[in-house]
Amino acid sequence: MIRVLLVDDEEDALNLLEILLDRIGDVEVAGRHTNPARAVEALRESPVDAVFLDNEMPGMSGMEAARKMREIRPELPIVFTTAYSEYAVEAFEIQSTDYLLKPLAQARLENAVSRIRQAVSGTRAGGDPPDFAIRCLGGFSITMPGGDRPLTLPWKTNKEKEICAFLVHHGEKHADSALIIEAVWPEHDLDKARTYLYTCLSYLRKNFQQHDLPMRIEKNGSGFALRLNGAPVDAPAFEGLLDGILSAETPDERLYDRINGMYRGEYMEGCDYPWAEFKKDTINAKYLRALRSMHHHFRRQGNGALAEDCLRRVLAIAPDSESDGRELIRLHLETGNRSGALQVYRQLERFMNNELGVGLEEETVRLYRQMEGSG
Repeated sequence: MIRVLLVDDEEDALNLLEILLDRIGDVEVAGRHTNPARAVEALRESPVDAVFLDNEMPGMSGMEAARKMREIRPELPIVFTTAYSEYAVEAFEIQSTDYLLKPLAQARLENAVSRIRQAVSGTRAGGDPPDFAIRCLGGFSITMPGGDRPLTLPWKTNKEKEICAFLVHHGEKHADSALIIEAVWPEHDLDKARTYLYTCLSYLRKNFQQHDLPMRIEKNGSGFALRLNGAPVDAPAFEGLLDGILSAETPDERLYDRINGMYRGEYMEGCDYPWAEFKKDTINAKYLRALRSMHHHFRRQGNGALAEDCLRRVLAIAPDSESDGRELIRLHLETGNRSGALQVYRQLERFMNNELGVGLEEETVRLYRQMEGSG
């Protein structure tokens, strides 16, 4: 059970948040406060696992309250719940667990609670933060400490790996056995598939034990969940940064290197998991939107190099996006880089002809003719 403290100057907002948390289950509201200063004092006397904190409040802002709470409990998970997006960067700077925009979405709230569970599990276990990590971007793997270089958790079978990936994909929520079987063994006999599932779960449990990983498989009725116990997962953290960029009126360029450093490839890339396709497309679409937003920001700032870098990253993911290709061609032409503009045009032409079997759009061809005419 996770014990949380709710802080918001509006009673209606507190009531709604409590209702939404109650729907998630396994969350106890240990206290509610409309006065942030009293909430800070209450934290000294009533230990809780996490705080949900509004930012715009009279007397003391949520950011100020969060810093005071950090002095009392340095590792306390803090989730901001606010109607304003412009504080997202400051929230990340004080290492908040999540930043939720009002009106609150149930799915985003569940994701925040999942992150709290991870943090709380690591804290309750004691010791240093976990030194293993789960990677979903660019493939699926679990890394472990291994002296000078990290090791990757080995798998007895490919299906053991897929079951682990499927449970990670569900973010510590219980997945019914029938759902798992339909996703992983869609064409198999039900009885055989059920046997395969329990065999893979057995392999997975032994694998965790053998490599001394604190993760565990939890059974609940006919379903299973993977308790991460503090293991960081790259995909939710990546999406959180993207949400911060996209929700801000002006994207913060300090997050640009962070998102590009985290993006090692598509979600579950190379794994051939049909059940991961929707999530892959969702994350890619969000990343592309963030890159385009950053591109426009860098253009306004007069930073042509980073504006160009944004579009190159967009085209690496979406090579059929002629509108982005044309924008990159124009950017090259503005800086006098005609050879770079021609290279982008040729890349677009090859992809559209060879991969899609179609010609370029007329607007793109006109842009090429303008280049030829000025050459």
